[in-house]
Amino acid sequence: MEEAWRKLPLTVQVATKLNRSHVVHGRIAYLLPCLGRIEIDRQATGPQAVSMESSVAHFHGSRGRAKPASDELLSEPAIIAGLAKATLDNLSVPWDDWVADYGQIRDAIERTYPETFKDFNKKMFQPGGIPRPLPARERKWATANGKANFITPPRLFPDFALDGARPDVLHLATLRSNDQFNTTIYGYSDRFRGVEGTRRVVFMNSDDIARLGLRNGESVDLTTAIEPAVLRRITGLRIVEYGIPEGCCAAYYPEANPLFPLGHHDPHSKTPSYKLLPVIISRSDEVPVD
Repeated sequence: MEEAWRKLPLTVQVATKLNRSHVVHGRIAYLLPCLGRIEIDRQATGPQAVSMESSVAHFHGSRGRAKPASDELLSEPAIIAGLAKATLDNLSVPWDDWVADYGQIRDAIERTYPETFKDFNKKMFQPGGIPRPLPARERKWATANGKANFITPPRLFPDFALDGARPDVLHLATLRSNDQFNTTIYGYSDRFRGVEGTRRVVFMNSDDIARLGLRNGESVDLTTAIEPAVLRRITGLRIVEYGIPEGCCAAYYPEANPLFPLGHHDPHSKTPSYKLLPVIISRSDEVPVD
């Protein structure tokens, strides 16, 4: 992706903290630093609060407590409003009023989605936050019979066009470390699994390690075992003996993402099959990273 990204004529990034993605940019690039959520956001009507959604679909209010890193920092709403005022001809949106008082933004959200955001400003700091309406949580089923309908799939695993029953093929699942949020990696200490200082590892069952003539800590390469016309391989992963089912292995994402064909997804939801991919395990010439 980085090669294509650098060919873009223009990239604009709004960021609270510098990271590597900021040095991978288009031919013309703007990096706009902004206030973080922990910093005090003071606008024309005083300190502002923002709203956020938790992983369990509750909306919460958040106020900054720390002094901003610089008096020159703008907030995200101020940056967006400034871009809009500088580029759009239709200024029917009250950008200046919204930046002065974020409560007006939430009022506009409530007017647009009254059922979801009823009394948004009044309730966003209530204990537990505002639960987003979810039919499943409320036991409301939008089905013909008004009940939850469970559909049994015709099979649990797809048929793979593999080159015979190769003994060196394992089924790969990708996963996160404990110090990772989605694809954002905060460190190199996975205390859940006892891996320190690196993410270039592959978790394997002890029986599979022995069967393939390998050993714990050895360096291996992983090659996608489907669509042989396209070579997909990642190299130099250190074997970590782990309590994973025999015939399976696991590696971190996004490091393992290059192994997955774009077409390897569910036909209906289009969800990539990041929990099941046949891969070939082979001894590597690279020294494993400790």
